[in-house]
Amino acid sequence: MPSKKSARLAALTVAAVCSAASTVALSAPAHADTVAIHDIQGTTRLSPYAGQAVTGVAGIVTGVRTYGSSRGFWIQDPNPDADPATSEGVFVFTSSTPKVAVGDSVTVTGTVSEFVPGGASTGNQTVTEITKPTVTVVSSGNAVPAATVVNAKSVPAAYTPAGDTAASNSINALTLRPARYALDYYESLEGMNVQVADARVVTATDPYTELWVTVKPRENTSRRGGALYGSYTSQNTGRLQIQSLGATADFPVANVGDSLTGVTAGPLDYNQFGGYTLVANRLGALKSGGLERETTQKQKKGELAVATYNVENLDPSDATFEEHASAIVNNLKSPDIVSLEEIQDNNGATNDGTVAADVTVGKLIDAIVAAGGPKYDWRSIDPTNNTDGGEPGGNIRQVFLFNPERVSFTDRAGGDASTAVGVTKVHGKAQLTASPGRIDPADAAWASSRKPLVGEFVFRGRTVFVIANHFNSKGGDQGLTAQYQPVVRSSETQRHQQATLVNAFVKDILDTQKNADVIALGDINDFEFSGTAQLLEGDGELWSAIKSLPKSERYTYDYQGNQQVLDQILVSPSIRRGCDFEYDSVHINSEFHDQISDHDPQVLRFQP
Repeated sequence: MPSKKSARLAALTVAAVCSAASTVALSAPAHADTVAIHDIQGTTRLSPYAGQAVTGVAGIVTGVRTYGSSRGFWIQDPNPDADPATSEGVFVFTSSTPKVAVGDSVTVTGTVSEFVPGGASTGNQTVTEITKPTVTVVSSGNAVPAATVVNAKSVPAAYTPAGDTAASNSINALTLRPARYALDYYESLEGMNVQVADARVVTATDPYTELWVTVKPRENTSRRGGALYGSYTSQNTGRLQIQSLGATADFPVANVGDSLTGVTAGPLDYNQFGGYTLVANRLGALKSGGLERETTQKQKKGELAVATYNVENLDPSDATFEEHASAIVNNLKSPDIVSLEEIQDNNGATNDGTVAADVTVGKLIDAIVAAGGPKYDWRSIDPTNNTDGGEPGGNIRQVFLFNPERVSFTDRAGGDASTAVGVTKVHGKAQLTASPGRIDPADAAWASSRKPLVGEFVFRGRTVFVIANHFNSKGGDQGLTAQYQPVVRSSETQRHQQATLVNAFVKDILDTQKNADVIALGDINDFEFSGTAQLLEGDGELWSAIKSLPKSERYTYDYQGNQQVLDQILVSPSIRRGCDFEYDSVHINSEFHDQISDHDPQVLRFQP
């Protein structure tokens, strides 16, 4: 994944550019007589009145949004129809600060629009809105329609219907079946006043003043309180994003496993950053779940500890060096080898051609020593400027840290940004042609993406080959709440190509030396059950060691209420068959609001 911060900033930029054009164009008569909200919402995701002018739409104001680029208010009809598929609420987009208050009885004249948050290219569903409104306040101080209770009983177990194959798998025109599918259920409540009660937090509060809860406390629960994403068909139907119409300072600062006790209530919105969102005008009280950061075991004298850790665009200007150092020393117990991902060059995002990262790495090594850790040595290969993706000017790359008191690095000249590393046989053993080296850097699979870094290490006389990876991000994939079902994961194509190349390189090593110890690790940006992982594993050349953990502990990342695996350590048969390895996903970041990276580090301990 791109970091949550950079992904959100990019999306906000896209939204600003596309907002004026992000509506669904539908042919319709130019005018309609007075209609009710449920008539406007209709029984599908697209309003039968889209593009029409409507007059005197009546409702009670249930929420007012006075901030951001989507200012407006929600109204709800206090006299619902008998059809559960038709929502009784709708958003009125005013663009400027609304001049209404909760409890006002209003009539609205305007044009019905289907707005696509983030733009049509995202594949997102639409939000039915009344735009360019003329608003008349009939009376004030009215009772707000009672909030619809959203809970484990009301949300169906099935996530979504399959889309219409004649419409590129879109579900937009399908009649809603809210008793059968979760996405249909939420859509049938779009714009309505809803509530959840005593909801457990499954994604911590982020810098954008939002969090995720689940209304299904037993749905795919992880050991520490989250909701696991264990397959493409276990999307977790109980997830719901929570935002607030109140002051930012009043929003709860929560970790995974905490709860919003009592009632959280407000209009149900849909946005580009996760889909259906309860925008609260009443927030439950925060109750701590007591979650603490994990600490792994220290390796024994005869064990080699190898870790992977995405440090999220680390550059010398960051204030997180001491915290990362403490994590490596105290939580990871100073692994012998650490593969770092997202190390930026010496001036970070300044786009001036700088590619060296010795200042960045040196600052981290010094911080580790100050934290009581070893004086790590390091190896890496500087990328060619602006060719490896990530933040422009940042030149992120993988870096090996290693403790020279415990392990040695075999230096072999010839590795650079554009030269492909190979495998030779020397005295019956596999050997790299360059160490460190890069795997097929000129191959199109690595376009605008990080090239794998390969190194040859020696521990207690035994050679271990380590391949540090940071595969293509999931940027551009459709979200789980997209209108296209099943969703399109377009970014997989490049990761599949990358996985195929890495597997082929591992196969070269094993064909040369059958019992070689090989580790491929890093931010794979894909799940342990994914096609990417299957291609990496091949015909047994590698095996993702996180699968040795109980399912309730298999996660390294927490995204939109789903705990999932993106970071992996894969091992060759000689390590797997040894049956003496230990694997630990060390949860120090992904579940916490004050994370220093959005990834949890992974540690493997084994006896070569």
